[in-house]
Amino acid sequence: MKLIVGLGNPGPEYAFTPHNAGFLAVDRIADICAVQVVNRRGRALTAKAMLAGHEVLLAKPETFMNLSGLSVAALLQDFNLGIEDLIVLYDELDFALGTLRIAQRGSANGHNGVRSISGVLGTAEWLRIRIGVGKSPLADGRKVKAGGADYLLTPMRKQDMSAMDEVLDRAIRAVEAVLTKGVSAAMNEFNRKVELG
Repeated sequence: MKLIVGLGNPGPEYAFTPHNAGFLAVDRIADICAVQVVNRRGRALTAKAMLAGHEVLLAKPETFMNLSGLSVAALLQDFNLGIEDLIVLYDELDFALGTLRIAQRGSANGHNGVRSISGVLGTAEWLRIRIGVGKSPLADGRKVKAGGADYLLTPMRKQDMSAMDEVLDRAIRAVEAVLTKGVSAAMNEFNRKVELG
């Protein structure tokens, strides 16, 4: 079984904020698997499901972002899983909205949920799918700073939700590729540069 964790903050006020991209991705997986992420286990809302022929445990930590690692560690222990069974989906401010990257390790890069998981697990060597929530570059290629915490915790505008919708579908395909083809093949497929129209 694989543990698929989406990072976010519980509560309706955070539901459609960029920082909850991980929760949105897990909800999308739950929808296509026809399950509800409502069981309480390991300080998270969870659901068992079959995805691409593999048994998975979907989880949305209820600890708030900064303490996500406590929930992830509890779930790994409760279900007798190893770090190699973990896939974490979360928002990445450094990537433009609509992009995603799969990585097998990495620094927190200012993300408190990631810092918490690596801190509690004692390693940064765990699989992550980073969902871009940053501002798209200007026409001349210059990057636009998104505005940090205020931006991350503000509900997305309609046009941003539409871009998020597309990247969530890609995130699910990325998870399925990891499950069926392995990490390297999934990275080759999903980490290529995509021209955003």
